[in-house]
Amino acid sequence: MPEYGYFLAAEEHDPAALIEQARMAEQAGFQALWISDHYHPWNDEQGQSAFVWSVIGALSQAVSLPVETAVTCPTVRIHPAVLAQAAATSAVLTGGRFRLGVGTGEALNEHVLGDRWPPVRVRLEMLEEAIEVMRRLFTGEEVSHHGKHYTVENARLYTVPDEPVPIDISAFGPKALSLASRVGDGFITMAPDQEMADRFRADGGGTKPVSGGTKVCYGTDRDACVRTVRRLWYNELLPGEMGQVLPSPRHFEQLQELVTEDMVREKVVCGDDVEQHVSALRAFADAGFDRIYVNQIGPDQRGFFDFYRTKVLPRLAG
Repeated sequence: MPEYGYFLAAEEHDPAALIEQARMAEQAGFQALWISDHYHPWNDEQGQSAFVWSVIGALSQAVSLPVETAVTCPTVRIHPAVLAQAAATSAVLTGGRFRLGVGTGEALNEHVLGDRWPPVRVRLEMLEEAIEVMRRLFTGEEVSHHGKHYTVENARLYTVPDEPVPIDISAFGPKALSLASRVGDGFITMAPDQEMADRFRADGGGTKPVSGGTKVCYGTDRDACVRTVRRLWYNELLPGEMGQVLPSPRHFEQLQELVTEDMVREKVVCGDDVEQHVSALRAFADAGFDRIYVNQIGPDQRGFFDFYRTKVLPRLAG
């Protein structure tokens, strides 16, 4: 039986709202939390983007649910030695209930210090080296590292959890999936793709967890939900590599017209049809996923959690 978690969208809600959503998620019966890690939102309508590590500290005191970043880019904006300290502290605060989800990132967040945004081949190299650095630091031993992309000298983490922080790798293509299979403690993706889940396990992932996430918009007026999705999260439906290469929210805003309401109706669960919500999450379970996370788009968070507590999660547990 998969675990079902809630996906906190730090691009759309301020820290206090995220904490309250986490409390409601726990009360509704969700078993874990994802939280996004961004410097910018995808567009100004979303309007938020808090420093995730501060929010995780607050979550550790507000709820008892496991927490994972979905996902952190440990390569450009923040040095992996610094992220290792943040992740280790988060694991200590949560009593070992923290996982670090990592990926190759987006220019939207990672170029903000003026660094070159490298091609995906280089980003994968950097990600693998960053994971190596962080894992060495999680031991609590002194680390010096002089690699192709990173230098660390006489660094030691004094506050570390009893067990090293698990590092799950996000992948949407074959090269990233190969890296996840080879060095990840788990695999993250955003589609119920059984072929990718099976390949991860066959290529070295074995019994390590496969996690997936999706977004929905619960509400009693389906057309209003469709408009909410198109206003706030049209970026989810943009084609190709735009999500990885566009540098600022205003560039995403220029592309909103590419996403129509009909596209939203086809691709995103909107409204209060229980069967549609159940089917969207069950698709991940049927594809062999171990952990499945859902995010509610828009302001009706309490309605969403009541709906899932009473109608959706009981169906998924049956």
